[in-house]
Amino acid sequence: VNAVLMHGMLTHTEEKSYQCSICDKKISHNFLLIRHQLVHTGEKSYQCSQCDKTFSQYITLISHQKIPGEKPLQCSQCHKAFSNKNDLIKHHRTHTGEKPYQCSQCDKAFSQNSNLITHQRTHTGEKPYQCSQCVKTFSHKQVLIRHQGTHTGKKIYQCILCDKAFSQKQGLIKHQRTHTGVKSYQCSQCDKAFSHNSNLISHQRTHTGEKPYQRSQCDKAFSHSHIKIKLIENQRTHTGEKSYQCSQCDEAF
Repeated sequence: VNAVLMHGMLTHTEEKSYQCSICDKKISHNFLLIRHQLVHTGEKSYQCSQCDKTFSQYITLISHQKIPGEKPLQCSQCHKAFSNKNDLIKHHRTHTGEKPYQCSQCDKAFSQNSNLITHQRTHTGEKPYQCSQCVKTFSHKQVLIRHQGTHTGKKIYQCILCDKAFSQKQGLIKHQRTHTGVKSYQCSQCDKAFSHNSNLISHQRTHTGEKPYQRSQCDKAFSHSHIKIKLIENQRTHTGEKSYQCSQCDEAF
């Protein structure tokens, strides 16, 4: 209703009692006269919150902000363009190396607040992303997306060198190293290098002596996850469990 009334006032009012003192143009309403006079003064009172552009009329500012795909902000270092001032500021940090967001729990710092929030979950243990197919939760959205591929069974990531396909992109990347022989993970204690980070972590325990896999019923511990079967066998010496049964008789081992 208000829009209809405004349209009637601006369009169909014949009386034009307000005259511009600069060009003698007659205008029907005082606020329209004030807006018109900005054409002569060059004053631009309306500034875009996303960029440095200013406008003499509010309606022009609104029109500017609605232009889809417009990227008026350009990086002075690489000429990449952005539509949002905050995005340009974030991008600048890739050139300057500035990391203003400091973790209060450790020495790590980040260029973006969102990365700090994600990192802090390693301290708090928070896992806000829950799988809709099962009860598993995750601290990172990307990890949830990768996990969901295990439910669909779709293997959309195809190796171009063999017939193997994977449901997760990370699985394909790891697999491709078997073809390329690339070993990106270098041990800082010796000359050994590995194609997977998990293998490097396991190897480093040969230097540190760390044994994270411990039996709850005795003092025995193991350094590598692939020795887990030894841990299980060790546990059975305490529980008396016999998991392997002969198919020909009742004897179990």
